[in-house]
Amino acid sequence: MLYIGIDLGTSACKFLLVDGDGSVRNTVTKEYPLAFPHPGWSEQDPAHWWQACLTGVPELLAGFDAAQVAGIGVGGQMHGLVALDEHDAVLRPAILWNDGRTAEEVAFLNGTIGREKLSAWTGNIAFAGFTAPKLLWMRTHEPERFARIAKVMLPKDYLVYQLTGVHATDYSDASGMLLLDVAHKRWSGEMLALCGLTEAQMPKLFESYAPVGTLTAGAAAALGLPQSVTVCAGAGDNAAAAIGTGTVGEGRCNISLGTSGTVFISSDTFRVDPHNALHAFAHADGGFHLMGCMLSAASCNKWWMEDILHDGDYAAAQAEIKPEALGRNHVFYLPYLMGERSPINDTNARATFTGMTMDSTRADMTQAMLEGVAFALRDSVEVARSLGLAIPRSTLCGGGSKSPLWRTILANVLGLPLDLPATEQGPGYGAALLAMAACGQQPVQDLARNMLHVKETVEPDPALTALYNARYAEFRQIYPACKTLFANLAKGAV
Repeated sequence: MLYIGIDLGTSACKFLLVDGDGSVRNTVTKEYPLAFPHPGWSEQDPAHWWQACLTGVPELLAGFDAAQVAGIGVGGQMHGLVALDEHDAVLRPAILWNDGRTAEEVAFLNGTIGREKLSAWTGNIAFAGFTAPKLLWMRTHEPERFARIAKVMLPKDYLVYQLTGVHATDYSDASGMLLLDVAHKRWSGEMLALCGLTEAQMPKLFESYAPVGTLTAGAAAALGLPQSVTVCAGAGDNAAAAIGTGTVGEGRCNISLGTSGTVFISSDTFRVDPHNALHAFAHADGGFHLMGCMLSAASCNKWWMEDILHDGDYAAAQAEIKPEALGRNHVFYLPYLMGERSPINDTNARATFTGMTMDSTRADMTQAMLEGVAFALRDSVEVARSLGLAIPRSTLCGGGSKSPLWRTILANVLGLPLDLPATEQGPGYGAALLAMAACGQQPVQDLARNMLHVKETVEPDPALTALYNARYAEFRQIYPACKTLFANLAKGAV
């Protein structure tokens, strides 16, 4: 049998055709526009997502027997607000995860309502990208549209609706709305009331691997698929990607060293740290996870190399860093080019180089940048460890993982073996595995583990890890020393 995994991204939708052995048989990508109607706003027309499916799925199936397709899963960008009226028509363009219009609403939620209440109700505090602040913004600035909302959905849920006619969401994606009582896997009555909504306006909640329904007659005809194809609830992009990297069960970890950086740690039980430094979300495997997100990871490397050094030869720049220099660099780098989310949650934070002397070299600076990102990722890992999660190893993915030097630095900064998956297909692959589980092939945790094939493992060296432990202790002192300065700079007081 064949399974389709869909990765609904911000700039494009990627489609994967996967067979029952987990092999990727074909991929297709369809791009669509992103709108910025005002500075700091980010919107998208959900019709473009469905149009991508209408063209992408038939192209994906070209040369294959469509009758062999048993299931479809969708992984997608989180937090976006899709509002439908009583006729299931989209009321306004979707407000996306990276939209920054809700500063006042976030301040109201975290300040006036209070972080303690939010954490008690949902397990999380408010961030600008979350869905609840967007609803408050819409109620204030677009009251007529808000009054017509019949259903609130997330981006990937809109595709599931178009496929099945069912208003559904899954726990992992719903966790990022600030409307879900994550610990008890139910809508938060307090948050719904605060946002002026009722539970009837919310989609039905499912586990990610649960069947939502089968294709409608119209969707089946448009896509060239049998109407019997099972569609599962799917998952938020990070949870779906974690399924694809075998990050399931207690204490499994996946680190993504992409433009931004994420630390995703799965757990059998719900955990939340007292400072809400990490997101406490449900996982697509039926359990829970903690997730830290740093805003600038591999983008720090791009900024340093291309914008500052005007040099596109990344490998040559890293070749200048000698093995004996690792763990002994006298230069430090804070990687806060865009402020920071996890774990410090400080929009005023900024990047710094610290410790340069007359003998500091370009190689020292490059090394400090790579190490600074690794130290910042460790910050999130340490929060999870403080909650009693034992993390024996991690998978590593993302563009930055292609650097052997960066892999070595990260393994030794964390003191963890890092496994590199043989196939890295992101949320779409995990979504296909969820579809397999929905069709009864295997339980989702078994599928995730069995389909993971490791091509290489980077082992930490105890002596180098000890050196980096000392350097990390010094790194940890820099941000607190600069925090007040950063705030003053943001106010123009310095």
